[in-house]
Order: sequence, then C-alpha cells, then structure tokens
Amino acid sequence: MGILAECPYCHRKQANKNKLCRSCGENLDNAKSSKKVKYWINYRLPNGKQKRESVGSFVDLNGYSIEDARIANAKRTVQKVEKRMMDVKPDYKDTFQDLSDWYLKLEKVKAKAYFKILKINLNNFNAVFGNMIVGKIMPVDLENYQAMRKAKGLSDSYIDQEIGAARTMINKAFDNNMVDGDALRTFKKVKKLLKRNANARNRVLSQDEFQGLIDKLPRHTKGIVAMGYYTGMRKGEILSLTWDKIDLKYRVISLEASDTKDGEPRKIPICDELHEILENIPRAIHTKFVFLYRGKPINDIRYAIKEACDASGLPYGRKIKNGFTFHDLRHTFNTNMRKAGVAESVIMEITGHSTREMFDRYNTIDDDDTRQAVDQMQAFLRNVDHSVDQQENII
Repeated sequence: MGILAECPYCHRKQANKNKLCRSCGENLDNAKSSKKVKYWINYRLPNGKQKRESVGSFVDLNGYSIEDARIANAKRTVQKVEKRMMDVKPDYKDTFQDLSDWYLKLEKVKAKAYFKILKINLNNFNAVFGNMIVGKIMPVDLENYQAMRKAKGLSDSYIDQEIGAARTMINKAFDNNMVDGDALRTFKKVKKLLKRNANARNRVLSQDEFQGLIDKLPRHTKGIVAMGYYTGMRKGEILSLTWDKIDLKYRVISLEASDTKDGEPRKIPICDELHEILENIPRAIHTKFVFLYRGKPINDIRYAIKEACDASGLPYGRKIKNGFTFHDLRHTFNTNMRKAGVAESVIMEITGHSTREMFDRYNTIDDDDTRQAVDQMQAFLRNVDHSVDQQENII
C-alpha cells in the first residue's frame, strides 16, 4: 500500500516522498504547496494484480489533498486486512467536462495534428453531456445523441467522428483509472452510423482538371493544392506544415509522429514541379508556417477551391455527382503512382497507409525507394503531356 504523487506537467505517477519529478525534474514540493499535485493510492488485489486509484474517485475526498490521500489509503488498508478488497468498486464522480478538461491538457494530445478538430468534437459532445457523470451515461443516451445530431442535418461520418473522439478520451481515462469498465463498455457498444465503405470515393483528378483548377485558384492556395496533388499528403498535414520539416536541398518533407493522423513519422520526396513551387514561396520572419494569407497561417481553403471549381467548370462537393473535394487529391496521387508502376508497398510508405501488415513485415522501404517512386510518377506525368502534344500535332 502506498501514496503516489502525479507530476502536474509530465503526469508521471511516483513515490510521494520524491522532491523532484523523476521524469521532467519538476519541483514537486512547490507543486504540492500550490495544490497542483494529484494523488493516487497504489495497492495489490488478492489475485496479485496491482491497482491504482485516483484519490479524487472517492466520494467526498479531494484528489489534490495529501490528507485525503492518507484517508483513502487507510480505507483500502482496512479493507485489505478484513479481506474485503475484492468488493472494492471506486465511486467515480468525474463529469464528461472534467475528463475533457484533463484530456485536452495532455501534452501528447495537444501535439496531435488534428487537435483543433478534436477539441471541437468534444465541445459539441459537452454541450449535451458536459454536466453528466460519465458513469451515468447509458447506451440509449448516445443513441439519442446520434438521432439528435442527425436531425440537425449533420452527416453520419461527422456524428461518428464526434462519438469517436469521446470514445478515444474514455479509453484514455480508463487506462488511467478515471472511469470504470462499465463506462468504457457504454461507449464501445454504440454502433457507427456510417456503414463500411459507404463514404468511399473514387474521384481522380485528370491532369487537365488539375491544371484548370490551379489556374483559377488564388495565389495563396495554389501551393497547397499542388502539394496535395504531388505528395498525397492530407489537408491537415499540409496546412500545419512548417519550414523546418522541408529540406529543399535533399528534396524531402519529414513529418514527425505528431504531424500525422496515424501517429507514424514518414518522409515524402519532393518532385521537380513541387520543388519549384516551394522555392518561390516567400518565407515570413514572424512565423514558421509554410502557407500563409496576409501573414497568418491558413486554416481552411474550401471556399477558394469551390470558387476555382466553379470558374474552371469542375463539379465541386461530396454530394455532387463526380464532385471534387480536396481529399480526392490523395486518391489521385495513389492512382497516378500505381499507373506509373510504383510498387504498392512504396506508395503506402509515402502516403502513410497502414494496411497489408503482413506484406510490410517482410518488405523494407528505404529513402532510395521513395525517391525512385516520385521520379517514376513524374516521368509518367510528363509522358502523358508529351503524348497529348503529339496527338494535337497529328490532328
């Protein structure tokens, strides 16, 4: 039995006697004086498994009070002596808003490329469930939430995204003993509205369509769309791209795990056309972001793309027949690479797709492979242009 102190900065749980955090070196004594340290109790169940409980999960106990931590520890000690430990079931009292506040402050979560979207998703969920104790939320409540959001005209995929964000947070809370298994099962039981592959798209932008779109786009958005076309990067990865991730000399974009949706680092080669575009983008002194508008990072370009599509005669929108959306550039890149004869495993390495695990286990992809892949695609595109020119001359 023992009391653990959680560092308020790196969140490592450690012996309460430590004066400095064993991970980040934070002064725990000062943090305790400021009531910033959260306390946990640590003990073993009769089956030998180790268990940790947040002091704040006990009714009427303050998780940031060392006195209350001693009370919680004494309570579990008595139960262990009386052999009533297996009857212990913590009374979790955190509301969904409490967990959201905790979750969104985690450094690993804040570093995620989609943090802004995650925050919006949880805020929407909190508008309905924020004041409810998480353990009181039932499967029928989540089903009603789905119906309510659908009645407001939101798409199935967006509603699934909101509940998915909540489910991910609950998983994290469960791992840190902040909710019990019943709460976790509630969020795992709710079924997705969007059926498998129901939202799959096969829109591929032709070279003529791409060039027509580029010609009509505002200057500050041309590079963003071009990067999507020539790299297959996701829109969020492009808009959050900073100059320190780009090496024009060796022609490679290096994304860290925190920059990608799947949490895996990857390198994307830069072809000649994209290299020329990047070289011509002026660098701002006050910010490290690549794509700016009036000195500020660009958050969205949907309106600019829609206007350019209308001007170039290209159908726009997911709900329009053969309509184009930014994400179709990723599909276009994959298709062009495949047509150029690039191995599927190499394409997956560049785009960050994580399927075909068995294939990848026995196949090693290096920088030379990815460089050759982009060169192959570039040659393919140039050959198409040359063929079109020849046909026009014959006609």
